[in-house]
Amino acid sequence: MHTPPPVFFRPEAGWVGDVIPYAEDGRFHLFYLLDRRAENPAGMPWHRVTTDDLVTFIDAGLALPTGTSPDSHDHNCYTGSVVRDDAGVHHLFYTAQNPVIRGADGQPLQRVAHATSTNGMATWTKHPEHTVGAPAGYESADWRDPFVFRHPDGRWHLLLAARHTGGAERRRGTVARLVSDDLVTWAIADPIWDPRRYVTQECPEVFEWNGWWYLVYSEFSDRFVTRYRMARSPEGPWLAPAQDTLDGRAWYAAKSAARNGRRFFFGWIATREGHRDDGAWLWAGTLSILEATQQPDGTLTMAPAPELLASFTQDHAAQLGLTKGPLTALDGYACVVSENELPQQFHARVVVDIEEGTREFGLLLRCSADGDTGYVLRLEPHAGRMVLDRWPRRSTGPAQWQISGDVPQILELERPAHLAPGRHVLDAVVDGDLAVLTLDGVVTLSTPLYDHSCGRLGLFVSDGRLEVVEVNLTQRPA
Repeated sequence: MHTPPPVFFRPEAGWVGDVIPYAEDGRFHLFYLLDRRAENPAGMPWHRVTTDDLVTFIDAGLALPTGTSPDSHDHNCYTGSVVRDDAGVHHLFYTAQNPVIRGADGQPLQRVAHATSTNGMATWTKHPEHTVGAPAGYESADWRDPFVFRHPDGRWHLLLAARHTGGAERRRGTVARLVSDDLVTWAIADPIWDPRRYVTQECPEVFEWNGWWYLVYSEFSDRFVTRYRMARSPEGPWLAPAQDTLDGRAWYAAKSAARNGRRFFFGWIATREGHRDDGAWLWAGTLSILEATQQPDGTLTMAPAPELLASFTQDHAAQLGLTKGPLTALDGYACVVSENELPQQFHARVVVDIEEGTREFGLLLRCSADGDTGYVLRLEPHAGRMVLDRWPRRSTGPAQWQISGDVPQILELERPAHLAPGRHVLDAVVDGDLAVLTLDGVVTLSTPLYDHSCGRLGLFVSDGRLEVVEVNLTQRPA
């Protein structure tokens, strides 16, 4: 039996780390850090995958190799960016690091390195003489993730995840800036954003969209998450939207590229140690793409691209056997579960109409026939959030009371959500151990799913009433 193509890209040789997207002539070139997770890694290179349709991915393999000797300054080639100058030459800026090359503080140096391509990014020529380290006032071990863009002043600006040498240990992070006329000689300028809030702001990027400027970054101080700020100028002041996260804990280091007036974010869904839901989060995972929609007030909402959803063309709703109609539990809990199990890869789309005062409702994914075990995408109007829960939760002993009922969901996996009475649409794109869950096309939560590998689809309501209006299940053709 033929199997459908995978929904999410992951290379055969390892895992996708930070993605460096670059769009040209309608094609997305997705450079990424290849994490081999080897016991004795031979450095971290850049690899590249391309896509024209956001559905089909062509793995182009090695793009930027690591340094050729043990003492190369770029034993590890970490995150950066790609731009093309007015002469058509492509410039690649990346973080060069070698664990054995250390600064005055004893920590491995991080420096900005430069490479160019004159053959359409097929190969790159490194220019070690252009390497730039942290100047006085900045920690030399945090000088990474260079992002280069053309500023309205006509010059090239280069942003960095950096840290001041002075100040509170956890709050020295800044988005440092260099400026240049020729992409070769750089001068230090004032930081573009200096919040004194985080350890550092990783993978910063700036772009303009319909009169708004956006600063996107990832942080691991308050939470592991990708956030954004808004301004009317690239010089700020930068404003925090009410909901400033793009996704949850499992989708990290997202950066964007635009095509035909649309903007797409490319991040990775993290893996967990031991492939267990309770396993520690690991760096790197599987590529996942979300499209941003700009709202009238300039804020951004996130959802899978329509092209991805449209690739699920085979209707299997009838085979699922899930009852539509009212579901009521005014003072308790009620659920309805499909007659048959879900396939390993699917797009489920469910429309519900909730009555005012309903406390909780949501989807059951890969659940048992009675709905008592599996994953729970729980919507909580009273708390204004969407969370991922599971049952059974972790147990610390054999007694009933030793189930961890005081850990009400996988704490890192929740998103703020507006849940007014009326109709709501729930989309679940699942492929094996990965899921992207979306509410009303505006709030998305990505996650790995390990402990429950099969099961049924269900819906539930707690302390309220809803009507199941639509249930659709589609698959990709093999």
